[in-house]
Amino acid sequence: MRGKSPLSGKAVVLTRAYDQASELVSAIEAEGARVLLFPLVGFAPPADWGPLDTQLARLDSFGAILFLSKNAVRYVAERSRTLGIGWDFPPARRPLLAAVGRGTEQTARREGMWMDYVAQKPSAASLVRELGPSLAGRHVLVPRSDRGDEVLPRALEELGAEVTQVIAYRTTAPEHPDRRVLRRIRRAEVDALLFSSPSAFQNLCALIPLRDVVRLSSKIGFAAIGGTTARAMREAGVRVEIEAREPSAAGVASALARYYRSPAVRRRT
Repeated sequence: MRGKSPLSGKAVVLTRAYDQASELVSAIEAEGARVLLFPLVGFAPPADWGPLDTQLARLDSFGAILFLSKNAVRYVAERSRTLGIGWDFPPARRPLLAAVGRGTEQTARREGMWMDYVAQKPSAASLVRELGPSLAGRHVLVPRSDRGDEVLPRALEELGAEVTQVIAYRTTAPEHPDRRVLRRIRRAEVDALLFSSPSAFQNLCALIPLRDVVRLSSKIGFAAIGGTTARAMREAGVRVEIEAREPSAAGVASALARYYRSPAVRRRT
């Protein structure tokens, strides 16, 4: 018989958007935890479709198209349908299609986009590193969020690629955060606080002063999905003790359970 999960009875705050949280909620609740939904990010179309429309109209002029998130796939696919643009290319003019993470690949498949390559490690840096010289000399399209950083474009340019970035969607802050959950976070009345992006963390700091967030990280288990999110939080001075390097729902639930299973976890009061 399976023993009691170390997550049993734990209150885990999930900051992911409602429409992207169901799989993760199920995985964490299966471990016996209570999940409190507290979305700190939302997503919206770009303020102006024009730049994306321009790039979609000339897809076959690119040597590679890199998708860094499920949202990039969703918004590009939706806009392509609106414009009547297909993703079936003649073999001689087909760009290399690559994705960060199996979740992004699966979303692409559902949208009728077949990825030629998926990063073995779920990060943009890994995607570029793994593809390496195969990107040299190619014209690379990167559909991205309006909050994307410049790390990936610089890495591509260092390889000798020509990079075109285009805003495919916007990352937004919640208009009406749940005050009851916010109050519980402020009082450290939850066990773990899970972030899946630097934007979610930054939006929390817009609701709670950073000095208080830093203080809370000594009382609550701050968890990050992926190295980029963990790095942004640590650079702000926050203690990140739970880091899920595998962004799948099962990987995140496993990282949380592993942390609470460790005898080295200090008692929180």
